[in-house]
Amino acid sequence: QLQLVESGGDLVQPGGSLRLSCAVSGSLRFTFDSYGLAWFHQAPGKDREGVACLSGDGGITTYAESVKDRFTVSRDNAGSMVYLQMNSLKPEDTGVYYCALSNYSYRGLKSVNYDYWGQGTQVTVSS
Repeated sequence: QLQLVESGGDLVQPGGSLRLSCAVSGSLRFTFDSYGLAWFHQAPGKDREGVACLSGDGGITTYAESVKDRFTVSRDNAGSMVYLQMNSLKPEDTGVYYCALSNYSYRGLKSVNYDYWGQGTQVTVSS
């Protein structure tokens, strides 16, 4: 059984920074660098939206327009981890952040393309 566990969510003031982490554990059919990873954001009362994703080797990254130049996604294939560095945070970034894994190397920002999900970590941006 594959598990994804997010951490790093917190209450932060506007303009602040957070780094989210996601640890992937369990049985994978292929090596970790074969799988695409992504972060999704679900604001209160809204649908889940993709904010950042990257290919298995980390060579391809895609960001939602709302987070470009503020968020950076990265992965540590040796440690089976994925990260989301969040800078210049805004109140609209508030919500639950989920990491997700796809059985394919790169699947973009659509949630239907991801096969495994974490339980989420809460980020609140407020003064």
